[in-house]
Amino acid sequence: MADRARRDGVREVPHDGPWPSVGLVVDAVLGSGARGVPRAPIPALLARVADLHLPIVAIDGPTGLDLASGVSHEAPVAQLTITCNALRRGHLLARDECGDVVVVDAGLPAQLAGDLPQLVTDAWAAHRLTPFDADAHKGRRGRVLIAGGAPGMSGAVRLAARAAFAAGAGLVWSLSPAESTALLAAAEPDLQTRSTTLTAPLDSETRALVAQADVVVIGPGLGRAAGTAEFVLAVLAAAKAAVIDADALTVLAPHRAQLIAAAERMPLLLTPHPGEFRTLCPEHASGCELDPWTAAAAAAADLRCALLLKGVPTVVAHPSPTLRTVAAGNPGLATGGSGDVLAGIAGALLAQGHATDVAGALAAQALGRAADIAARRCSARSLRPMDVVEACRDLWREWAVWRTTPPVPCPPVLFELAAPQRAP
Repeated sequence: MADRARRDGVREVPHDGPWPSVGLVVDAVLGSGARGVPRAPIPALLARVADLHLPIVAIDGPTGLDLASGVSHEAPVAQLTITCNALRRGHLLARDECGDVVVVDAGLPAQLAGDLPQLVTDAWAAHRLTPFDADAHKGRRGRVLIAGGAPGMSGAVRLAARAAFAAGAGLVWSLSPAESTALLAAAEPDLQTRSTTLTAPLDSETRALVAQADVVVIGPGLGRAAGTAEFVLAVLAAAKAAVIDADALTVLAPHRAQLIAAAERMPLLLTPHPGEFRTLCPEHASGCELDPWTAAAAAAADLRCALLLKGVPTVVAHPSPTLRTVAAGNPGLATGGSGDVLAGIAGALLAQGHATDVAGALAAQALGRAADIAARRCSARSLRPMDVVEACRDLWREWAVWRTTPPVPCPPVLFELAAPQRAP
């Protein structure tokens, strides 16, 4: 290709000589298979490129970025990356270095794609989030119980409940101590409330309520007081299906055998962030941020349930084995309460009949895309979880358009991944 360029009259300059005045840098020094620290003279070339302070378009990926691991060896920051056939793991782990990513068709047969990440897209999500039937009623739209809200943490239950309603749940109950129940009843008239001590054994009314719900979301604002693990296990013993989040994951770490037994009996979705993942699955935690795919898949196989490992990117694993990757979202989600919103959305979708891994992937994509919509209004810096809940209504309308009038294909472009909206 270099010989063709020279024959066509493209000007060639030495990396250490004078350069002409330019307005754009195309970084095509190394390809997608490059590993490790670039060898001389490439570092000197990259230093000169950085000194230009010009927009960079990277081919495959910025030089110095290991696309297999996402490790950056002083790679330049590209505003646009153009890659062939599919996203690599490094594109998803090093979002800041890659900028906007455009995937183009270079004719690679599908069977040669190997273990490249399978990204959740709006098209995939829109066609699974089907409209309600005309004769739908509140019982058929999913009954969700949010268990948690220790004193001082009722807001977590409130966020999860609002998110469940935003995702279309027909009935949402809360199960919290009396102090939190009073606050929730005053703030959320849509929410049906019941008091509990967050201890075991469950009284007959509480046990009947847990059994009545299609899905229990347990963990938002739960706390870690003495007896909390026994309460979680008692709720799981009476539940039909569950989303386990936050403190419920932490207190269950010493009780993995009971957790596995629950997973063998009913649909179960775990939603840990990396810290909770390390507590629950320490044997798989060493690489959970550099290789979340392997860590999530191994943990899902061990625990025999679906597992949503939050992060950049988010990975949803299932023992089947199924791996889905979600890259939607922005730094505005890095605030307390975002996980409660995710748990509420996932609980509603699971209650509406989606498989655990599909509900998790749909919920993570919805959370990220709603956050992107909300950030365009208020910026990622000032984004709050309730802004994300409010933006869900716009997302559902957007996905409805995807179902009826999907975007026209634009070959050779296969996919476009916008850079995360960063706080100004």
